Amino acid sequence: MTGLSGAGKTTLSYALESALHGMGYFIQTLDGDNVRTGINKNLGFSDADRYENVRRIAEVSKLFLNCGIITIASFISPTAEIREMARTIIGEEDFIEFFINAPLEVCESRDVKGLYEKARRGEIKEFTGINAPYEIPAHPGLEIRTDLLSIEESVKKMIDFLLPLIKKG
Repeated sequence: MTGLSGAGKTTLSYALESALHGMGYFIQTLDGDNVRTGINKNLGFSDADRYENVRRIAEVSKLFLNCGIITIASFISPTAEIREMARTIIGEEDFIEFFINAPLEVCESRDVKGLYEKARRGEIKEFTGINAPYEIPAHPGLEIRTDLLSIEESVKKMIDFLLPLIKKG
């Protein structure tokens, strides 16, 4: 899943994980919060560190997939280049890009950590959506507008998209 901070990636990742787990699938969710406190805690937010962050996540995702575990990776992944690198590592047949989309003002209104406000005051440099670009995916597998759909509606849309593509196992 890709999208701006506050778009709803983490919320939807864990809701989708719960729904698929309830259907008998083995799932692992990876997101910025649980990865940057462990395997990627030595990385910052420079372009090079963002690239390395997603590269490591793609490699870990591939390991989970090789064990039959559906992996939901939820990261801003701000550029097409970064997302394409992840697709190459994971493999075209296993990489499904969901664009979790909400207008910037909605993302800012959901920002409980105050990151957007700090970025607007210049306290955070290179914050995606404010002073660093976010490239909207050209052809995502699915786009979820979290300003228009509830969590439940979003998860249903994702499940309906995914079920024909995944094999239980």
